[in-house]
Amino acid sequence: MRLLVVEDEKKIGDYLLKGLEESGFVVQLERNGLDGYHMAMSETFDLIILDVMLPDIDGWQIMQKLRAADLSVPVLFLTAKDSLSDKVKGLELGADDYLIKPFAFAELLARVRSLLRRGARQVIPDVLEVADLLLDIPKRRATRGDTRINLTNKEFSLLELLVRGQGEVLPRSLIASQVWDMNFDSETNVIDVAVRRLRAKIDDPFATKLIHTVRGMGYKLDVDDDD
Repeated sequence: MRLLVVEDEKKIGDYLLKGLEESGFVVQLERNGLDGYHMAMSETFDLIILDVMLPDIDGWQIMQKLRAADLSVPVLFLTAKDSLSDKVKGLELGADDYLIKPFAFAELLARVRSLLRRGARQVIPDVLEVADLLLDIPKRRATRGDTRINLTNKEFSLLELLVRGQGEVLPRSLIASQVWDMNFDSETNVIDVAVRRLRAKIDDPFATKLIHTVRGMGYKLDVDDDD
């Protein structure tokens, strides 16, 4: 996968370049808005990570120009502009996700992979399978072995997110934004309660446990692990 990073802060740009390359991506780093815009228009990328406050032209203008040119590449805003109005503006301009600095690299990586999977969903089968767990996406139906599991809409969405990211640690903030479409509040335990309820249905009645807690980071779904 080929990523374009447009970031003018040298330390952050170098950090992103090193981390993403070590994660298996081919990365093109541009350090000002004009070079980033021309690169996005002239080359093919699977995803763009875009700062807002850039020299020459800012990220808002770049985003607007890309969508005006019918360029559908997924865009993740990575910025220190942390107000709700800024996030709304970025999403309304056509960005696919919005992450605020300072950030944890594990969360950025999870969001990048989530966006890349979302862009490739047309090749993902309608039935997802992990061990004896089957998810029928069009029918919104979950089963383990011969047992039908009744889930609420949010529970199914949470389980689908975990299954699609099998083996990856999903931060609580990513789960909140993808399933509940909200900013994660560290003071609330809504994500933990939802996962606990899902576990009661998906894991508790069965010998093989699939949903695992990664302390201090989030949750993942996989066949073999220790909580």
